[in-house]
Amino acid sequence: MPRPSQQLHPHREPAPARLAATVLLLRDGTDGLEVLMTRRSDTARFAPGAYVFPGGGVDAADALHHHLATRRPGQHDEPLTEAIAAIRESLEELGVLLARHPDGRWANQQDIDTLDRQRDFFAQVEARGLTLAADQVFVLARWTTDRQLPQRYEVPFLVSRMPDGQVPVADEAEQFEPVWLRPADALARHAAGNFFMIFPTIRTLERLRNFPDVAAVLLACAETEAPLWISCPRTGQMGGREVRYMEFESAFGELALVCPDGQAQHPLDWQSERVVPLLKNVQRLTAPNPGAMTGPGTNSYLVGDPNTGYIVIDPGPADPQHLEQLWRAAGGDIRGIVCTHSHPDHAPGARPLQALCQPKPPVLGLPSAPTARAASQFSPDRTLQHHELLALHPKGLESDLAYNAGHTLQVIHTPGHAANHLCLVLLQDGLLFSGDHILNGSTTVVDPPDGDMDDYMASLDLLSHTCTELGVHYILPAHGYVIGGPEDEAQTAIARLKAHRQQREAKVLAAMQSMPDGSPDDWLALAYADVPERMWPVAKRSLMAHLARITAHVR
Repeated sequence: MPRPSQQLHPHREPAPARLAATVLLLRDGTDGLEVLMTRRSDTARFAPGAYVFPGGGVDAADALHHHLATRRPGQHDEPLTEAIAAIRESLEELGVLLARHPDGRWANQQDIDTLDRQRDFFAQVEARGLTLAADQVFVLARWTTDRQLPQRYEVPFLVSRMPDGQVPVADEAEQFEPVWLRPADALARHAAGNFFMIFPTIRTLERLRNFPDVAAVLLACAETEAPLWISCPRTGQMGGREVRYMEFESAFGELALVCPDGQAQHPLDWQSERVVPLLKNVQRLTAPNPGAMTGPGTNSYLVGDPNTGYIVIDPGPADPQHLEQLWRAAGGDIRGIVCTHSHPDHAPGARPLQALCQPKPPVLGLPSAPTARAASQFSPDRTLQHHELLALHPKGLESDLAYNAGHTLQVIHTPGHAANHLCLVLLQDGLLFSGDHILNGSTTVVDPPDGDMDDYMASLDLLSHTCTELGVHYILPAHGYVIGGPEDEAQTAIARLKAHRQQREAKVLAAMQSMPDGSPDDWLALAYADVPERMWPVAKRSLMAHLARITAHVR
């Protein structure tokens, strides 16, 4: 993990999250799945005026009345308590009661009309011989409010089918205007600006609109007895406003690195005019070369501080303004220039940047192989060795103190994308600079003969092992935002990338088997049918790498 001394923001403890429960009451409408929503009071402390699903805080009494509820096998005490809380809240807020009579009949509107929402819920249920249908309440998701907010909740989003014969009636105190909507319609109204919803509601509806009916939702939830997703979003700044990201989304890892305690201050706008601090000892400058192959541009990284000097990782193209900005951000004190590989968006800036510096720092990396294309010829001043250490230490400190106050990069040889590709690990902070081997938002092109799919997959395994061995939690790619998080997110990203490659290879093999006399272009159309056709010329390079790997393994 990054050293606290290198964090940009001082540590602050997020406010504790209070346990609450929300229930999505579902029904099958004439045009598909519908969900019951209601508008919160304009004076509510949390999300005033927002359209939400009914729910509220889990009370101590909810855990004391398990005997009034029916549970299904596998429904443990905690989810049972949460289901009871959601049933209670749906009655108090919307007059909907998920309960049965002893003969199995659902409570109807007549039963509900005899209940007083202001009086003890459990006493009234017990007096009428009703049993709470907690066995029909399933966990869909689990949300925790953003870390930066002063009022936070941990909320299971539960789902249940709306009982027949009941009509929702808002309490007109906390909730107003109950309405049945298809998820897509609620999202369209929100986009039009006349149906305000908060982030977890929006993201939940986005997932829910993919289900055709209530049965499909309940089946998906019942299969695992676990949330389909768990999220505590992170917030950054884009275009001068707050934007939120879930764990699987592109900017989440960067926000976790830069603002671990939820400080919603990090700008996420891509630009090439100024360096972006990620830690006190890591800065990123994105080259002005955006495109289909480079995304927002090539990321150049500066590792170090004014006391140690700096190492530049991937100086990028030979763009004079970009290189001068790197030089100025380092105060001219560049001790080394490392190229992760020799492709033309990574290495050409090395020599012009070196020429700006006095004394001249060495250009480091691996020389291009004979298989490299003409535009990717590269010869460093010194060839780096696998596991070699590149150290930046403050002067005048003993060795242990110098290491702890310094910045040490370990070289990892990772052929696959290119024969001379390498990655670097910043040992003191658990950061992996992945070059083009791991990208954020796209997959790496493996272009034979310099690219090799067998080598690429083996290097993924090596990086996975390296992350475990060296405690790497964050991956800083040459294109896109930082990947990772404080848990096992970096390892998960690598595993997901490997699985994607294996799945693609299975599609290539299936295409070959379905068209044994076909050409690579024929197989490309089948194996990459999910990729825009304009990208097929690029995809064909990786297809050829998969074909070479398949052929080699068949032999």
